[in-house]
Amino acid sequence: MRLTVLGCSGSFPGPDSPASSYLVEHEGFRLLLDLGSGALGPLQRYTSLSGVGAVCLSHLHADHCLDLCGYWVDRTYGPDAPSPRIPVYGPSGTARRMAQAYGLEEDPGMTGAFDFGTLEPGTREIGPFRVTLAHVNHPVETFGFRIEAGGRALAYSADTGESAALVDLARGADLMLCEASFLDGPDLPEGLHLTARQAAEHAAQAGAGRLVLTHLVPWNDRQRTLEEAAPHFPGPLSLATSGQVVDLG
Repeated sequence: MRLTVLGCSGSFPGPDSPASSYLVEHEGFRLLLDLGSGALGPLQRYTSLSGVGAVCLSHLHADHCLDLCGYWVDRTYGPDAPSPRIPVYGPSGTARRMAQAYGLEEDPGMTGAFDFGTLEPGTREIGPFRVTLAHVNHPVETFGFRIEAGGRALAYSADTGESAALVDLARGADLMLCEASFLDGPDLPEGLHLTARQAAEHAAQAGAGRLVLTHLVPWNDRQRTLEEAAPHFPGPLSLATSGQVVDLG
């Protein structure tokens, strides 16, 4: 299983990265986790736009889903169009929200290009992947993911505040890809995002093998993010970068 970080910037694209998007590959199947603002560009460095097998949207904030609009344009009007429909899984109301984002009539909306499915807590098969989902702690319906294939496991936090469900998803995972939007400080809002320290604590509690911090807000100092996390996680720790590739074996 291979993970490629397409975008790791939190809330909006930064100078060095699009917003959240991750490409997960196994046995020739390509699964997109989120497709945030600006991520469609770097995706084309790693595959043709017709080469994606499915898309999962963790939640419907723009920095996690908005480039689905551009992807619809390609699959509807591009040189290979009309492309076969591919599954797009998201929270309830995803098809309606994405149609609204592009100013389309809700029926048919984007359904000519995408076969929309609704995520629910539990486990499902997507291509060669066993995908386990749980609600995490964010103001809108948001799912965290555990993705397993080839005897390896990847956990993805999406956006969340402190969450026991996230610890369960990441239990014993080879790699935990965890948001670290906040730095420690007074009066941080609850139920919104994790600090770098909290992300590390969640990964340590889960016994994850490796931690990659992501959803890095552009105005935060990256070195401070790493320094605040390091004392709280005993394993390999790094910050996500756009273009980073991790082979899980």
